[in-house]
Amino acid sequence: MKFLDPRVNRLNLPKEYNEGFEEAQELDQWQTYEVFHQRSRGEQHVHVGCVHAPSAELALLFAKEQYARRSKCTNLWVVKTADITPSDYEDEDIFIPSVDKTYREAYGYKVRPLINTFTQNSSSESVVKVFIQEITNSKGKKTYIIKK
Repeated sequence: MKFLDPRVNRLNLPKEYNEGFEEAQELDQWQTYEVFHQRSRGEQHVHVGCVHAPSAELALLFAKEQYARRSKCTNLWVVKTADITPSDYEDEDIFIPSVDKTYREAYGYKVRPLINTFTQNSSSESVVKVFIQEITNSKGKKTYIIKK
């Protein structure tokens, strides 16, 4: 027989000692809800704790009583803890910011005037092939060499 008190369970008492006691039933636990608190309009919601409640409406009421009585509050959110999907710690490399952000720069637009100048100053051949070599220095600044 299982008792609520773990000390009694560790005693391994003989069965005759268990007579007359009710068997401990499984305890029904309410769901947990995470509580997010907003101090004033326009500010972000901040996680302040959790509450146990049988429904979302009661969780909101319990959160109001627990987290909004003493401090200024304009809005509360309650979310079932089971509905939160966390990322794995093994996937932490997805949060490392990319150092190479050259895709944001419009380097190609700066080359066009150089190409036009080069083709105008070159010989009056009908077809001129132009080769552009891009060189990046140690600080990340790009320069271009234009060859015929």
